[in-house]
Formats: sequence, C-alpha cells, structure tokens
Amino acid sequence: MKIALGADHAGFEYKDRIVKILRDRGHDVLDFGTHDATAVDYPQYGYAVGEAVATGQAERGIVVCGSSLGIAMAANKVPGIRCAPVNEPYSAELARRHNDANVIAFSERLTGWEMIERMLEIFLETPFDGGRHAHRVEQLFEFGDDQRSRTLKDLEKGEVRDAQTPTDLVGVPTGD
Repeated sequence: MKIALGADHAGFEYKDRIVKILRDRGHDVLDFGTHDATAVDYPQYGYAVGEAVATGQAERGIVVCGSSLGIAMAANKVPGIRCAPVNEPYSAELARRHNDANVIAFSERLTGWEMIERMLEIFLETPFDGGRHAHRVEQLFEFGDDQRSRTLKDLEKGEVRDAQTPTDLVGVPTGD
C-alpha cells in the first residue's frame, strides 16, 4: 500500500518510527516531513498528506502532531479526506469500519507508543464495512448550498428532522 505521512515538530519522532515500520512491512511511503524539532506550522503537513490521498498519489495517510487535533483539522479541509484523530484501538477500528477513514491522526504527546503501534495495525488492516455506513459517509461531502439551507431550516425549528437512514439500508436498528 502507498501511504503518505506528515508531522509537525511535536510529532516527527513518532512519524519517523511509523515510516520505518511501514517500510519494513513493504509499504511504499511518501514522507512529507518534518524531520526535527524545529518549530513548523502543522496545517501544511496536514494539507500535504490530505492532497496526496485525495489526488490518488497515496491510498491512505497518517498525520502526527502533539495532540492529533490540529493536524487532523487541516487534513479534513482537503475535499475527499476523512481524517480521524484517534487515541485508542476501538476508535481506530470504527474510523475504518464505519467511516472509511482514509487518513488517521495520532498524538505524540498524549498517546503511548505501544498504543500507536496497535492503532496503526488496525488502521492498515481493517476494511470498510460499507452497507448503511456507505450512505452516511457519502453525506459527509454533501454540505453544499442545498444541505446548508436544509440545516438552517432545522436550526430555525430547533431540531433536526428527516435524518433517518433509508429503510433498505438499516437492517436491524443498532442506534449508531
């Protein structure tokens, strides 16, 4: 698999360790940096990884910063990106199974290395379930003028209406 990586100064050590693991496992790696503790702006790394995935230069992406939050927000600005900041294995699994996350964000300051290794494995090996989740994932990119108008009407009413999953996709209701 071809994987794009990027990190700021607060995440480069984990990123470098992840690069080594990926290469040792035979993955093709695009490493956009950074490579040392010199202060840099994390959005540029999130954008680079997001664009690499969105344009098909990479199948998946991994971003790392101190908290995982800012760099994930940057990656998610790129159309077509579904970047999930995760800090434990179950959220990493659901990000893939239910949300088809194509970029994952890790925190070097808040998450231990052993946890990162486990979440990395999950991110690489877990398939997207599709089904009712595909319908929902498609909606993540529908926020144009029509959806904004619908949402503003819901705000005026004080509640969201008509957000039910089509019955042919539901199967057994699970509450998720």
